[in-house]
Amino acid sequence: MCGIVGYVGLKNASEILVEGLKRLEYRGYDSSGICVAVDGALTVAKTPGRVMNLEDSIEGNPMFAAGTIGIAHTRWATHGRPTQENAHPHTSTNEKIALVHNGIIENYSTLKKFLHDKGYEFRSETDTEVLVHLISEFYGKDGCELLETAVQLALKEVTGTYGLAVISADEPDKIVVARRGSPLIVGVGSDEYIVASDASAILEHTANVVYLNDNEMGVISRSGMRTMTTDNIPINKEVQQIEWSLEQIAKGGYEHFMLKEIMEQPESIRNAITGRLDMREMQIVLGGLSDIAPQLARLRRLIITSCGTAWHAALVGEFLFEELAKLPTEVEYASEFRYRNPIIEEGTAVAVISQSGETADTLAAIREAKLKGALTLGVVNAVGSTIARETDAGVYLHAGPEIGVASTKAFTSQITVEIMMALMIARRRYMSQATMENYMRELVLIPDKIEKILEQSEHIKDIAAKYIDRENWLFLGRGYQYPIALEGALKLKEISYIHAEGLPAAEMKHGPIALINDGMPAVFIAPRCETYDKIIGNIEEIRARCGKTIVVATEGDTEIEQFADHVIYVPDAPVPLQPLLTVIPLQLLAYHAAVARGCNVDKPRNLAKSVTVE
Repeated sequence: MCGIVGYVGLKNASEILVEGLKRLEYRGYDSSGICVAVDGALTVAKTPGRVMNLEDSIEGNPMFAAGTIGIAHTRWATHGRPTQENAHPHTSTNEKIALVHNGIIENYSTLKKFLHDKGYEFRSETDTEVLVHLISEFYGKDGCELLETAVQLALKEVTGTYGLAVISADEPDKIVVARRGSPLIVGVGSDEYIVASDASAILEHTANVVYLNDNEMGVISRSGMRTMTTDNIPINKEVQQIEWSLEQIAKGGYEHFMLKEIMEQPESIRNAITGRLDMREMQIVLGGLSDIAPQLARLRRLIITSCGTAWHAALVGEFLFEELAKLPTEVEYASEFRYRNPIIEEGTAVAVISQSGETADTLAAIREAKLKGALTLGVVNAVGSTIARETDAGVYLHAGPEIGVASTKAFTSQITVEIMMALMIARRRYMSQATMENYMRELVLIPDKIEKILEQSEHIKDIAAKYIDRENWLFLGRGYQYPIALEGALKLKEISYIHAEGLPAAEMKHGPIALINDGMPAVFIAPRCETYDKIIGNIEEIRARCGKTIVVATEGDTEIEQFADHVIYVPDAPVPLQPLLTVIPLQLLAYHAAVARGCNVDKPRNLAKSVTVE
């Protein structure tokens, strides 16, 4: 959530900053702002609403046309409403310092009272404004002549998280950046630097980047960049390469990023398994886990922790690791994990799943696990992300950039990686070579099978159109399909704003069946498996109460048509691999329902792509 862009170089800063903000729009926001330094003064513009409003407000302004250094921000309201006053950048009372900030200042009330007693006046409702006044309080006093020193002194007083960029009219050739708990990247160009909270704002200009870690900061000018800790200890940072291209971020002719990413899933799963399923030697090669493979084989317990869609992937993982690897596994919400004093015994590993690798709750869970001595594993998409750097070992998804707020291809890539991890551990524990080889051969076929499901998009669109006026839906599944029911319900809620509930199908009669009324849609995930007969009984319970049944079933299962109002067929696969297929129709169902209802599919209200605050 929220986005930061900063620029220092020889080009028009405002053009680069606004373009960067546009590339960050997918993260979720409700206001935006920009500040440039020109001729010893700061010029600021801020607007509620979309970035196009900001662009219109600065058009024709000669100060914005002249500036070659500046900072900009998209804000998602936390402290204070989405108004012009609350939008970033925030400026000091004397208009000499401007700051943009992602994160939350937890002790802002105490700092605000301290500053108010010193005569500072506050113009916003935000926690961020205390930071710029605190920097101003230190700047120029008691030998504090440099902006970076004032920032360091201010940050010593702060409790909370931040990714921030600061400029001063008195030092108009530099940007000071710092990070704790909120991502910040510096793109290294030719005589220019671009600061951003997300690589998508940088890629048009350079693929060379420096990732700041927690409690690190940088001082950036046209002539170079210095990095140090927030305690002013110099450090050397390695310049790394972004793996994604600008073309990968473009819509590629699709109406929405979400549809593009749904359609990319055959390729994203191929990317996840390429080089990892060695079909010649018939073994699984996960380079990020190779050094600890013997340790994984001896594990007594696995905890998987994550949030949102990634939590649903973790629930699938619980079935995979317990059934395939016979490894006791439990799943926890990352947002609850560190607050309940979890028991971490010897032989326990904690794995986290995150598309962005920056999810604040998940990162906090990892730190709690490491503090208690657990082996920590990361399953993330973003190379160089904080979780990737802080875990002991892990596996990248290689799904490519996911721009749509509602995760699709990252989810199936997460499950794909979990399948490979479970098989790798299983082979070292109890599984025969022949059984593992069979799963490997079946996994290689999954992308082609997904392509067949995607061909039914129009059929699924027609089904969605029949029920978009219904405000309550149920999604039901058993075993491996229960997490898929949860994920299907979440997708519908996220982007169409229809209330949906995911349930284990057997639990329906323990209360939720009271919700069933005439015409209520109930989506059943019912592929051929050991609980097939049981779920047929659940479908009949819905039909007996005049509900409408939409069933995801296995190809060739014509018997189920007598129980269903609508059937969406998926190819057959071994039960542990079925979630990769059954989730696809649910993604398309949610997408088409949202489009038919006129919703903003890629930028659903109140949501952000990367949740970097608790």
